[in-house]
Amino acid sequence: MGNDIDLKDRTAVVTGGAQGFGRAITERFMASGARVAIWDRDEELARRAAAELGAHVAAFSCDVSEPASVAAALSATLEWIERIDILVNNAGIAGANAKTWETDVEEWRKVMRINLDGPFICSRAVVPHMIERSYGRIVNIASIAGKEGNPNAAHYSASKAGLIALTKSLGKELAGYDIAVNAVTPAAAKTAIFDQITQEHIDFMLSKIPRNRFVTVQEVAAMVAWLASRENSFATGAVFDISGGRATY
Repeated sequence: MGNDIDLKDRTAVVTGGAQGFGRAITERFMASGARVAIWDRDEELARRAAAELGAHVAAFSCDVSEPASVAAALSATLEWIERIDILVNNAGIAGANAKTWETDVEEWRKVMRINLDGPFICSRAVVPHMIERSYGRIVNIASIAGKEGNPNAAHYSASKAGLIALTKSLGKELAGYDIAVNAVTPAAAKTAIFDQITQEHIDFMLSKIPRNRFVTVQEVAAMVAWLASRENSFATGAVFDISGGRATY
């Protein structure tokens, strides 16, 4: 592990925490002393991940796009860990690659429901509990695509741009509390999401990264761990770039 991040006695929810960025974030949080609730619609995968990671992780079935499912996961989580200090809105899908005018309307809506509605619904559910305690850290996993827009991925790009705007709005709304809301915008990583996109699109994304490689899930997890810590006491409503030089703003 890299630098020590103090999350001792903290409790966290990581959506989509069973694999990819979410799994790496869960592992980094655990190594830093936190207990983690994985919210994932793939309940079997989530339970398997929790069993592998140990007693300080629990899995809860959750479709982040459905308010009733989020409410049920929240209730079950609070029975387990009593409070939620950290929320990482990580669950997301890429959707099928296509030109904007050739993108199926339902495919567009599916990506929006998971990538943008999901963080809104989860934040809407968890924030009141953070306000009660005047403490919280929310980290939204956006994407470099939300800054620049990727061709043949308008739905994904638009959903992540929307998530960046949600981060800014919510950060301002909660600035009067000790609740920080920030986003990270990683370049692509070799995760299961690559199974949803074409090799042509993968090659395009790599060609745009000056470091000439994909980001690792551990690198993203390191940035998220600091943003989720008490040490991050001032930054809020901000976007933290981790795109290997693709974007410098």
